[in-house]
Amino acid sequence: MMLFDGTSASLEKWTSDAKEGGPTKWIVRDGAMECVPKSGYIRTKEEFGDCQLHVEWAAPKNVQGDSQGRGNSGIFLMGLLEVQVLDNYNNPTYADGFAAAIYGTNPPLANALNPPGEYQVFDIVFRRPVYDGSRVLDPGYVTVFCNGVLVQDHTPLEGPGGNMKRSYAGPFPAKGPLKLQDHGNPVRFRNIWYRNLPLRSVEGGTDGYLSVEATSAKRTELAATLRNAASKLGGTSPAEMLQLAESLVYEKDPTTLQAVEKMAVDYAARAQSLTSADREKKKGEITSVTRALNYLAKWDVLAKTFPPIATLNRITAEQNWDQKKK
Repeated sequence: MMLFDGTSASLEKWTSDAKEGGPTKWIVRDGAMECVPKSGYIRTKEEFGDCQLHVEWAAPKNVQGDSQGRGNSGIFLMGLLEVQVLDNYNNPTYADGFAAAIYGTNPPLANALNPPGEYQVFDIVFRRPVYDGSRVLDPGYVTVFCNGVLVQDHTPLEGPGGNMKRSYAGPFPAKGPLKLQDHGNPVRFRNIWYRNLPLRSVEGGTDGYLSVEATSAKRTELAATLRNAASKLGGTSPAEMLQLAESLVYEKDPTTLQAVEKMAVDYAARAQSLTSADREKKKGEITSVTRALNYLAKWDVLAKTFPPIATLNRITAEQNWDQKKK
């Protein structure tokens, strides 16, 4: 979802973070949303949970101040966890206050900033902490790229941090707004968008770290998807056989295995009856089927002595397709 696209209309997706809310006093200038010092934080009207977030920001070209007094702002995920915004170009500060730090929690792995006045690009992957009562199911984490450089590598959270605060363990709500900080500097923001991420296995989904049970369910789901796709191809085409063969990698199904074996027998017989010239025309197809059957045999889905495998391997040798490129 696009949160700010450089237009005044998209600024309407934001509101003042003051208790009474209301329109923000930040302004739109040259396609960017610019903080008006002392106007206060702003927040999105939309709320989100786990997400991929893209933000571009720029500190003033005219450098004023140093350390935390220079190009300072912040990106608050769900309004709780700050990814620091600061002009650290030739401007050192304390470790967990650098640009792209998880503020008060973890310094960035590198200082990858462009000079002041130029835009910086933050790409953030955010997973909030998940609890079952007082039990931690997943501590949550943040991954951050700054101008394409990895600066937060799956940093665990456990809970929100803050200014001169240690992070403390605790759950996050299901959703919350994105907030941008007014720290007294006219920092500009543009091209802000996010997309929701699927549920993790600890939340009943099939993303992230998977338990044995969740992995089994995911494999079954993938196999069913492949079998359904194969059924729409119709007949006994090589494409259908390859789809069914791939499904057997995720789930051994006797009915599917019988279908693949029958199709492989018929296919090998047809390939064997072709002239060498006709085989060359079908080289890509024949080699794909041969590799697929050999793979299934390697992992004992098919018997290593399955006759079509020997037939297709022999054809490959006769056509000199098995010669490695020099």
